Amino acid sequence: MRDMRDAKLMARTLKAELAKSNLEISHSQALELVARQLGFEQWNILAARIDVEETPQAKISFEPPIPIFRIFDVDKAMEFYRDYLGFTVDFEHRFGENFPLYCQVSRGACVLHLSEHAGDASPGAKAFTWMRGVKSFHADLTVKDYRYLKPGLENAPWGLQMTVTDPFSNRIAFCERV
Repeated sequence: MRDMRDAKLMARTLKAELAKSNLEISHSQALELVARQLGFEQWNILAARIDVEETPQAKISFEPPIPIFRIFDVDKAMEFYRDYLGFTVDFEHRFGENFPLYCQVSRGACVLHLSEHAGDASPGAKAFTWMRGVKSFHADLTVKDYRYLKPGLENAPWGLQMTVTDPFSNRIAFCERV
Protein backbone atom coordinates (compact mmCIF):
# COMPACT_ATOMS: atom_id res chain seq x y z
CA MET A 1 0.00 0.00 0.00
CA ARG A 2 1.30 3.40 -0.88
CA ASP A 3 1.81 6.11 1.71
CA MET A 4 2.83 9.76 1.68
CA ARG A 5 6.47 8.93 0.90
CA ASP A 6 5.26 7.67 -2.51
CA ALA A 7 3.47 10.95 -3.28
CA LYS A 8 5.67 12.02 -6.20
CA LEU A 9 5.30 8.62 -7.87
CA MET A 10 1.56 8.75 -7.24
CA ALA A 11 1.40 12.20 -8.88
CA ARG A 12 3.31 10.99 -11.97
CA THR A 13 1.01 7.96 -12.25
CA LEU A 14 -2.10 10.13 -11.85
CA LYS A 15 -0.89 12.56 -14.54
CA ALA A 16 -0.10 9.70 -16.94
CA GLU A 17 -3.44 7.97 -16.40
CA LEU A 18 -5.39 11.18 -16.93
CA ALA A 19 -3.42 11.85 -20.13
CA LYS A 20 -4.66 8.51 -21.49
CA SER A 21 -8.17 9.97 -21.25
CA ASN A 22 -7.05 13.23 -22.88
CA LEU A 23 -7.15 15.11 -19.56
CA GLU A 24 -3.94 17.11 -19.26
CA ILE A 25 -2.81 18.47 -15.89
CA SER A 26 0.54 19.84 -14.81
CA HIS A 27 2.83 17.95 -12.47
CA SER A 28 2.21 20.53 -9.75
CA GLN A 29 -1.56 20.06 -10.13
CA ALA A 30 -1.08 16.31 -9.77
CA LEU A 31 1.02 16.87 -6.63
CA GLU A 32 -1.72 19.07 -5.15
CA LEU A 33 -4.38 16.42 -5.90
CA VAL A 34 -2.31 13.66 -4.31
CA ALA A 35 -1.66 15.83 -1.24
CA ARG A 36 -5.41 16.34 -0.79
CA GLN A 37 -6.06 12.61 -1.27
CA LEU A 38 -3.61 11.92 1.53
CA GLY A 39 -5.39 14.38 3.81
CA PHE A 40 -3.12 17.42 3.49
CA GLU A 41 -4.33 20.90 2.59
CA GLN A 42 -1.57 21.44 0.03
CA TRP A 43 1.57 19.91 -1.44
CA ASN A 44 3.98 22.06 0.61
CA ILE A 45 2.57 20.71 3.87
CA LEU A 46 2.88 17.12 2.62
CA ALA A 47 6.41 17.75 1.33
CA ALA A 48 7.47 19.07 4.74
CA ARG A 49 5.97 16.01 6.41
CA ILE A 50 7.85 13.70 4.02
CA ASP A 51 11.13 15.43 4.93
CA VAL A 52 10.41 14.84 8.62
CA GLU A 53 9.54 11.17 7.98
CA GLU A 54 12.87 10.65 6.22
CA THR A 55 15.08 11.97 9.03
CA PRO A 56 17.58 9.49 10.53
CA GLN A 57 15.38 9.06 13.61
CA ALA A 58 12.46 8.03 11.40
CA LYS A 59 14.57 5.22 9.95
CA ILE A 60 14.43 3.47 13.30
CA SER A 61 11.37 1.29 13.37
CA PHE A 62 10.16 -1.78 15.15
CA GLU A 63 8.13 -4.73 14.02
CA PRO A 64 5.95 -6.83 16.31
CA PRO A 65 7.96 -9.15 18.56
CA ILE A 66 7.89 -12.88 17.90
CA PRO A 67 7.30 -14.94 21.04
CA ILE A 68 9.38 -18.10 21.45
CA PHE A 69 7.55 -21.00 23.10
CA ARG A 70 9.40 -23.96 24.57
CA ILE A 71 8.15 -27.33 23.32
CA PHE A 72 9.13 -30.85 24.32
CA ASP A 73 7.44 -33.03 21.68
CA VAL A 74 7.38 -32.06 17.99
CA ASP A 75 4.41 -34.30 17.15
CA LYS A 76 2.31 -32.84 19.97
CA ALA A 77 3.34 -29.30 18.98
CA MET A 78 2.35 -29.89 15.34
CA GLU A 79 -0.93 -31.49 16.38
CA PHE A 80 -1.73 -28.37 18.39
CA TYR A 81 -0.37 -25.47 16.33
CA ARG A 82 -0.75 -26.82 12.80
CA ASP A 83 -3.68 -29.23 13.01
CA TYR A 84 -5.79 -27.63 15.76
CA LEU A 85 -5.07 -23.89 15.54
CA GLY A 86 -4.55 -23.92 11.76
CA PHE A 87 -1.09 -22.36 11.75
CA THR A 88 1.31 -22.96 8.86
CA VAL A 89 4.83 -24.22 9.45
CA ASP A 90 7.01 -21.56 7.79
CA PHE A 91 10.40 -23.12 8.44
CA GLU A 92 12.07 -25.83 10.49
CA HIS A 93 15.72 -25.84 11.54
CA ARG A 94 17.96 -28.38 13.22
CA PHE A 95 21.72 -28.05 13.60
CA GLY A 96 22.12 -31.70 12.66
CA GLU A 97 20.52 -35.11 12.83
CA ASN A 98 19.03 -35.85 16.24
CA PHE A 99 19.22 -32.19 17.30
CA PRO A 100 16.38 -30.13 18.80
CA LEU A 101 13.89 -28.45 16.49
CA TYR A 102 13.52 -24.69 16.09
CA CYS A 103 10.66 -23.63 13.84
CA GLN A 104 8.31 -20.83 12.93
CA VAL A 105 4.54 -21.17 12.68
CA SER A 106 2.15 -18.46 11.58
CA ARG A 107 -1.45 -17.72 10.84
CA GLY A 108 -2.02 -14.33 9.26
CA ALA A 109 0.03 -11.75 11.13
CA CYS A 110 0.40 -13.97 14.22
CA VAL A 111 3.94 -15.42 14.14
CA LEU A 112 5.39 -17.74 16.78
CA HIS A 113 8.70 -19.54 17.17
CA LEU A 114 8.67 -22.99 18.74
CA SER A 115 11.87 -24.39 20.20
CA GLU A 116 12.99 -27.68 21.70
CA HIS A 117 16.28 -26.03 22.72
CA ALA A 118 16.82 -25.83 26.46
CA GLY A 119 17.34 -22.21 27.45
CA ASP A 120 15.46 -20.64 24.52
CA ALA A 121 12.35 -20.08 26.58
CA SER A 122 10.59 -21.26 29.71
CA PRO A 123 7.49 -23.41 29.48
CA GLY A 124 4.37 -21.64 30.67
CA ALA A 125 4.90 -18.40 28.74
CA LYS A 126 1.97 -16.31 27.50
CA ALA A 127 1.50 -14.23 24.35
CA PHE A 128 -1.31 -11.78 23.62
CA THR A 129 -2.44 -11.03 20.08
CA TRP A 130 -5.14 -8.77 18.70
CA MET A 131 -7.29 -10.29 15.99
CA ARG A 132 -10.58 -9.98 14.17
CA GLY A 133 -13.14 -12.77 14.06
CA VAL A 134 -12.50 -14.33 17.45
CA LYS A 135 -16.06 -15.75 17.57
CA SER A 136 -15.55 -17.49 14.22
CA PHE A 137 -12.13 -18.75 15.31
CA HIS A 138 -13.68 -20.09 18.51
CA ALA A 139 -16.42 -21.83 16.49
CA ASP A 140 -13.80 -23.41 14.19
CA LEU A 141 -11.87 -24.76 17.18
CA THR A 142 -15.03 -26.02 18.87
CA VAL A 143 -15.97 -28.08 15.79
CA LYS A 144 -12.54 -29.74 15.81
CA ASP A 145 -13.31 -31.19 19.27
CA TYR A 146 -9.64 -31.29 20.30
CA ARG A 147 -9.33 -33.79 23.11
CA TYR A 148 -7.05 -31.71 25.34
CA LEU A 149 -8.62 -28.25 25.19
CA LYS A 150 -12.10 -26.74 25.05
CA PRO A 151 -11.47 -22.97 25.03
CA GLY A 152 -14.14 -20.51 26.01
CA LEU A 153 -14.78 -16.87 25.19
CA GLU A 154 -14.39 -14.24 27.88
CA ASN A 155 -15.64 -10.66 27.93
CA ALA A 156 -12.63 -8.74 29.20
CA PRO A 157 -12.57 -4.95 29.70
CA TRP A 158 -10.29 -4.67 26.61
CA GLY A 159 -12.30 -6.99 24.34
CA LEU A 160 -13.64 -10.45 23.63
CA GLN A 161 -10.87 -12.92 24.45
CA MET A 162 -10.16 -16.60 23.94
CA THR A 163 -7.11 -18.12 25.61
CA VAL A 164 -5.65 -21.43 24.46
CA THR A 165 -3.02 -23.48 26.26
CA ASP A 166 -0.65 -25.73 24.32
CA PRO A 167 0.52 -29.16 25.58
CA PHE A 168 3.55 -27.49 27.20
CA SER A 169 1.56 -24.94 29.28
CA ASN A 170 2.26 -22.02 26.92
CA ARG A 171 -0.76 -19.77 26.47
CA ILE A 172 -1.97 -17.49 23.70
CA ALA A 173 -4.72 -14.97 24.32
CA PHE A 174 -6.53 -14.09 21.10
CA CYS A 175 -8.47 -10.89 21.61
CA GLU A 176 -10.83 -8.81 19.51
CA ARG A 177 -11.56 -5.21 20.38
CA VAL A 178 -15.27 -4.58 20.89
